[in-house]
Amino acid sequence: MKRRNFLFTSLAASVAALRAQNPTLKLGYDTYSIRAWGMKAMEHLEFAARHRCNAIQISSIGDFESLEPAHLARVKARAAELGIEIDAGTECICPSSRSFDPKNGPPEESLAKALHVAKAVGARTLRCFLGGSDDRLHPNGIDFHIENTVRVFRACKSVAEETGVMIALENHSGDLQAWELKQLIEQAGKSYVGACADTGNPIWCVEHPEVTLEVLGDFTITTHARDTAIFEHPRGCAAHWTACGAGSIDLKRLGQLQKQLCPKAPLHLEIITGRPPRVVPYLEEPFWKAFPKARASEFARFVSLVKKGSPLMGPMVIAAAPGMGAPEFQAAMKRQQMLDLENSLEYARQHMV
Repeated sequence: MKRRNFLFTSLAASVAALRAQNPTLKLGYDTYSIRAWGMKAMEHLEFAARHRCNAIQISSIGDFESLEPAHLARVKARAAELGIEIDAGTECICPSSRSFDPKNGPPEESLAKALHVAKAVGARTLRCFLGGSDDRLHPNGIDFHIENTVRVFRACKSVAEETGVMIALENHSGDLQAWELKQLIEQAGKSYVGACADTGNPIWCVEHPEVTLEVLGDFTITTHARDTAIFEHPRGCAAHWTACGAGSIDLKRLGQLQKQLCPKAPLHLEIITGRPPRVVPYLEEPFWKAFPKARASEFARFVSLVKKGSPLMGPMVIAAAPGMGAPEFQAAMKRQQMLDLENSLEYARQHMV
């Protein structure tokens, strides 16, 4: 009997060691991926369960049917029944950003409100963002917005600590390079602020997605992942987002990096397709006014990615195409969002988690 118990104990220890060396990521999606469907939180939970997800990021508090405590409690209970871990989300929280909507009230108040909603549904994190690429051209530079964001976070520190919900700042649509986001988190306080590491947005900051995860790994508490078709252009490069597996990014490598650097962060797919290629004119001098402190070694890795990439070789319905206002095109766009998310979830399950 002692021999058998020893064998069982040894086997359990070996399995535990193997899992520690090869962790499995929780897989989910950001609800923005299928925004055209107009689904709310409860519908998303059922959809996620049908697609074998064990995590979800509810992109905005507007995605809840109601903010009444009783309804939020039902969302929390249903997620627990389905075995789905919730991350919550809100919008721009930097008052000086062009993306900030003053209709939502002072950023400290809107962030505090979102933290309480996140707690009510049992969320671990609350994703938010500073702004966009235009904010880098402010007369005082991106540092001005970073200072304002840190000020908002510090004002909400006690709320974050009270709720137990970590604030997750995303590198959003060209606003921050990874090293800048890391420094912002350090200034605010790593005990209650972390990163929502998005590996699609770095393209607009001339940053390789692998650099993003390498720099933010220890700070990453939730994620966004998607693929990108990227290729050389006379002005620098052009790129647009694709379903997973259809672009130029080594998603298998990104999955490996996440397992190594931030295995507790769920892999949330945020699939955004239907947009035309966007030019990143890094061969033109005015572009660099937005990035006066860019790191040469990191940019070199980005250029290497561009040179290895290629345009999208498959079909895609583009929202900006002529006639897109017609019901038939709108229906096609809606269906495309669903198919691209479903196919991306399957790709991630096979190659990333």
